[in-house]
Amino acid sequence: MNTPTPTPTPTRASRNGLDWSRAQAFLAREREAYAARNPRSKALAVQAAEHLLFGVPLHWMNDWGTPFALHVDSASGAHVTDVDGHTLIDFCLGDTGAMFGHAPAPVAAALQHQATRGYTTMLATADAAVVGQQLSERFGLPYWQFAMSATDANRYIVRWIRAATGRQKLLVFNGCYHGTIEDVFVDLVDGQPVQRSSLLGQVHDLTEHTVVVEFNDLPALEAALAEGDVACVLAEPVMTNIGMVLPEPGFWAAAQALIRQHGALLVMDETHTISTGPGGYARAHGIEADALVLGKPVGGGVPCAVYGMSADLAVRAERAKQEAPPGHSGIGTTLTGNMLAMAAMRAALGGVMTPAAYAHMLGLSAQLADGIRAVITRHGLPWCVTQVGARTEFQFCPAPPRNGSEADRVLDGELEHLIHLGLLNRGAMITPFHNMMLICPQTSATDVAQLLDALDDVIAQITPPR
Repeated sequence: MNTPTPTPTPTRASRNGLDWSRAQAFLAREREAYAARNPRSKALAVQAAEHLLFGVPLHWMNDWGTPFALHVDSASGAHVTDVDGHTLIDFCLGDTGAMFGHAPAPVAAALQHQATRGYTTMLATADAAVVGQQLSERFGLPYWQFAMSATDANRYIVRWIRAATGRQKLLVFNGCYHGTIEDVFVDLVDGQPVQRSSLLGQVHDLTEHTVVVEFNDLPALEAALAEGDVACVLAEPVMTNIGMVLPEPGFWAAAQALIRQHGALLVMDETHTISTGPGGYARAHGIEADALVLGKPVGGGVPCAVYGMSADLAVRAERAKQEAPPGHSGIGTTLTGNMLAMAAMRAALGGVMTPAAYAHMLGLSAQLADGIRAVITRHGLPWCVTQVGARTEFQFCPAPPRNGSEADRVLDGELEHLIHLGLLNRGAMITPFHNMMLICPQTSATDVAQLLDALDDVIAQITPPR
């Protein structure tokens, strides 16, 4: 009689229900399989290491958990083809940058048209006026400016608001993500604000001008605002980068009232939550922000971003500029609002980010979310699934986290990378940061079914055998 091998006791809550010994053996096999499948990527990784820091154009590209960087040959619609000839279903979509699919036809046509007509002049174009009108109609804010990334857009709107209000402090939520604007890299550790230890090269104390509270914590928000020195609250309407954290019912209505009561302004960063619908999460849920930031997808993947202001804030911002001494404002770059980006945004807003596209994306995302729940239930895992429009995520906890601290506690990079690598080897690519998946207009029901089959197979190999 064979005695069953006991399942090792998990050392982390995120690994409840898993057989970690099986998971480690699975990871070893998947790493070998990846290396065998991708010899051309491996050769290019060796070549790139000679001259690229960390061997990649951006060190984030090493965060996929692969033995070496995957190299892409082309990307179209919902698919990516790597240099070894494998076509992968892409549910990462450039971590939202290509949320409306790779190389969408209207944007491609606009870029081809503009390619022989100039790229940048530091002058206005007819496209800019149309884009301003499109943004105003879509998001309900009358005045707009442009940037090269959402990071820059966040940095610029905070500067404008500080100048307009005469206040210096910024309030953010613990675990937030607003690109690499330095001001937001402050976390709560044991209830105390601490500058994030991973931030490189920071030479002054960010906690002097940044206040941080937990998401969904109205008493903490009120106490922070009561000091009367907060210029603005910079927030995603749903936290997305530490794992999705939804606002509790009534949170934003009460938060808006507190922000107005204490003379601060509200900035909504919709770079990820534009997945909700054509006007973003804020407009869909009645959040009336003083300013809005949108990056990545607004140009169909072309580097660009936008930020909008209420009429009142625009008047105060213009006055601040007029009253300031002459010279560089510290806002904008010579490539801001360049001709190529404006043409891409006009095409994306007018012909790509359409109600019909969203109807397809949201419906298929609901099917994906339900399918993941079914896979999780079938394997008896205590995980949950959250959906925000075309954005779906599973987290290693029974119920969705309420704030950044709770979300942080269930992150498990080792487990995430193990799952992601297994999916990648099975032809499905999801975002390397936590477990986020996006549906684009070109994603099909067949694509979703393939992802679900791959996830089911991966989980079957890291849970106790049945």
